[in-house]
Amino acid sequence: MSSLRRNASFVRLFLGRLATNAGDSLYFIGAMWLVYHLTGSSLYTGIAGFLVQLPTSVQFLFGPLVDRWELRRVLVGTQVVQGVFVLAVPLAAATGHLSVWVVLVVMPVLSLINQFVYPAQTAVLPRIVDDENLVRANSLFSTAYQGADVVFNAAGGAILAVVGATTLFVVDSVTFAVAAFLFVGLTIPTADAEDAVDDEVEDANDATAASEADGGTDSEDADAADSAEDVTDADDGYLADLREGIDYLRGSVVLSMVLGAMVSNVGGGAMMAVLPAFADTLGGPETYGLLMAATAGGSLVGAAAASLVEDTPYGPFSIVGFTFSSVALFTVPFAPGPLSTAILIAVSLTPIGAFNVMFSSMLQSSVDEALLGRVSAVVSSLTAVMIPVGNLIGGAVGEAIAPGAVLYLLAGTTLLLAVYFLVHPRIRSLPSVSEADETTLGLPSASDS
Repeated sequence: MSSLRRNASFVRLFLGRLATNAGDSLYFIGAMWLVYHLTGSSLYTGIAGFLVQLPTSVQFLFGPLVDRWELRRVLVGTQVVQGVFVLAVPLAAATGHLSVWVVLVVMPVLSLINQFVYPAQTAVLPRIVDDENLVRANSLFSTAYQGADVVFNAAGGAILAVVGATTLFVVDSVTFAVAAFLFVGLTIPTADAEDAVDDEVEDANDATAASEADGGTDSEDADAADSAEDVTDADDGYLADLREGIDYLRGSVVLSMVLGAMVSNVGGGAMMAVLPAFADTLGGPETYGLLMAATAGGSLVGAAAASLVEDTPYGPFSIVGFTFSSVALFTVPFAPGPLSTAILIAVSLTPIGAFNVMFSSMLQSSVDEALLGRVSAVVSSLTAVMIPVGNLIGGAVGEAIAPGAVLYLLAGTTLLLAVYFLVHPRIRSLPSVSEADETTLGLPSASDS
């Protein structure tokens, strides 16, 4: 930990992630409650959740761009744009034009911009942190992510109860400004793959200059042809990078785990869609903030404890953890009050928090660094693709039956994931994070890729 604290780039990235996570928490809390307040309908909160999560399912399209672009500019630019755009909601409220449709437009746009942020942060981390510190670094990052959610979800619920949702969006813009300031000072080493690309570009430019020196009188036509060829090459290169990231995972145990998580995430999306209505039956906006803080709090505890179990075989740990989570989730609707409900939700999500940190660490230590941005984006997209479906299902079921009934869907899909990991021999036999490598995960070796 001391070496991470002395790493100035890591500290800036860590604090920047903390700030941007705080902003994400605030606008999600404010927007979801505002949609429920304006409509009184779980169906609309399901639609809102669907629109927020939909851009995440196409995050793989942004991975090749993240691998090509200068990462510091990506991180700074996204924060500036989000900080400005989030002010649309309080501006609409101040001018008397606020409606549910304004919120439903702002939420997916902010989410779309955010799809550049996390692949970029994932790609930066192994460049500034040694391999032996990756699990601890990821644990700290996940702790920052979930810790910001705990604090700002609870704070967001309190602000909602006192001054209303639109104030959250004003505070939100400040958090994005802080994150942008921190990211500006990042020093990010250049990846070897980027040096190779630069060399190829330089060689191509030298060849073009030599060709022009040898002859050709129609220089303007040649320049136009070269420009068109450059655009075509760029497009072809993007598609090639995209295919490479997808093909890299083909046949791997990583893809098998992701496919299982896709089913489980239907239940997670369903729960998030009905949580405002479920909280309203227990109290009000402050209860919603409490329950949202609990969802982050459980993952926070798991993330913080991940480094304690990093030497535990990953396959058996995942099976036992998901089974425990499922049992705890089945008991949530029977809790006697808001506090006990929040505690049970937090306990049920603790193993999932540890699982996520360990999974990220395995990817970062095993995947070719030049491919990490697009591979992380593909994984994020696949795991998130069913969450919008879950949002719609949860909103519809919560509206037709009861919000609490949707929690059984999450419990059932989590149990199904545990069973799937148990019967899958390659997942069941996965070793600890420190022992996992590209061969263990069924990924191409550096020489093959």
